[in-house]
Amino acid sequence: MALTDPYYAVIEAGGTKFNCAIVTPDRDIVAEVRIPTTTPEETLSATVDFFNTQREAGYTFNKLGIASFGPLDLNKASATYGFITKTPKPNWSNTDLANALGSALDCDVVIDTDVNGAALGEYRWGAAQGAGVAVYVTVGTGVGGGIVVNGKPLHGLVHPEVGHMLVEPPAGITGTCPFHANCVEGLASGTALGKIWSQPSDTFDDDHPAWDGLVEVLGKMCHNLMVLLSAEKIILGGGVMQKPGIVDKVIATTEHTLNGYIVFPEGVSMRDVICTPGLGTRSGMLGALALLD
Repeated sequence: MALTDPYYAVIEAGGTKFNCAIVTPDRDIVAEVRIPTTTPEETLSATVDFFNTQREAGYTFNKLGIASFGPLDLNKASATYGFITKTPKPNWSNTDLANALGSALDCDVVIDTDVNGAALGEYRWGAAQGAGVAVYVTVGTGVGGGIVVNGKPLHGLVHPEVGHMLVEPPAGITGTCPFHANCVEGLASGTALGKIWSQPSDTFDDDHPAWDGLVEVLGKMCHNLMVLLSAEKIILGGGVMQKPGIVDKVIATTEHTLNGYIVFPEGVSMRDVICTPGLGTRSGMLGALALLD
């Protein structure tokens, strides 16, 4: 389907905040709010209030795109389709997200993971345009990864959980994930780094050893994504990745671990594959719009 309505409702639903907006088909954001992710009742009520207020202001819409934290039930035949399932986010397990908002706002809803949405947004309008296999990885409070293959988000049995890929940890480090001892999220997320080093990750000095461990873990993750998926684009986003120089170091580490094994097409280098988001910090929100197209 094409984006033919004058306005669309979109939500980038994160574990910290819900970014809600009214967007035009040309990706112009005409109204926007950030709602803290507290309890489902409070957060969803404030979300509905925002969109109803926009309708009263003349920004009418019939479709809502949701790019949400998960895990999610994306099986349309399931009785809990559109639910957040078993999540470490307190109070949010088994929350009906898509159906509750669709009913309250009397609109059609399309839902996918926040990172699948971001990957699709980057494929449509950002750094992954033209890529047959594109991966978007966000490194922030957690680590998530979305995958788009030939223009469609990958689902499979459930949906990709790139953050829970197992990797060999840096020497002397044990992961903090409650489910897996040494997964990427438990070693490289901002939350994990804070627990491992007993201080908030945004307070690390430039020469803090945590950065070397982070680069090592993310380099191994990128190595695995390349040999498993033959990814043409691996886009590294999220708050932690905004640290200057980090992406360059991940590129160098991935080149080192691959050890020349992958033969790149002529004119393509690792720097063409591993990159930052073309949509900046808007990948998730515009990804929610891309889900509707």
